[in-house]
Amino acid sequence: MSAIDTLVIIPTYNEKENINKMTAAVLDASPDVDILFVDDNSPDGTGQMADALAEKTDRVHVLHRTTKDGLGRAYIAGFKWALARDYQFVMEMDCDFSHDPKEIPNFRTKITEGYDLVLGSRYVDGIRVLNWPMHRLLLSRGAGVYVQLITGMPFSDPTGGFKCFRRELLEAYHYEDVRANGYGFQIEMTHRAWIRGFKVGEVPITFEDRQEGTSKMSGNIITEALWVVWTLAVRNGFRRKPRPKA
Repeated sequence: MSAIDTLVIIPTYNEKENINKMTAAVLDASPDVDILFVDDNSPDGTGQMADALAEKTDRVHVLHRTTKDGLGRAYIAGFKWALARDYQFVMEMDCDFSHDPKEIPNFRTKITEGYDLVLGSRYVDGIRVLNWPMHRLLLSRGAGVYVQLITGMPFSDPTGGFKCFRRELLEAYHYEDVRANGYGFQIEMTHRAWIRGFKVGEVPITFEDRQEGTSKMSGNIITEALWVVWTLAVRNGFRRKPRPKA
């Protein structure tokens, strides 16, 4: 049995400029983590590059999917892969260096303080965003306030994708019921944990816009996040406090 207790899931689609550097940065950041690349059949050869990295070290793994059907589905595939193994903590992370691998130990420290889910927040300790135009910053910050107002979740950055789950929480999700796929997926997974009484915390992170490659954000992703919030609120009878954890 491996002594490594944490898996970092990194979805990839056309990330050939970043994957080698990201692998080195993550493995250097902590000796306690493995990497799982979930590649959606990248036409630029990212999946083959991930395979080559996996051949060099047993700390890198690759899950190939045949179609590109969304970030949420990629993460769910990664969660199920992790649960079939012995990992106790599972992280989500982007491959474009908007999430700093050096902050991985901070998540591991926080979750071992008794949290079930730790969110990386760009806004919990001031505004920690680099290289974003003002309209992107206002959209992101406004989305967080919007989610708070409708759902009652007290978290400053519910749309963020840098986070860490405890195994017991991942085992408690009903993945067949998860509907969202983009930013809405991040909101939905956090809300499902919070409303059921799991302990959710935040750690400050510094977010920097990608330097290489192409952004995957689209208008459809933003639209999805808007309706997901109302779906969650209606589904839970507009409950604004978590249920006592069973």
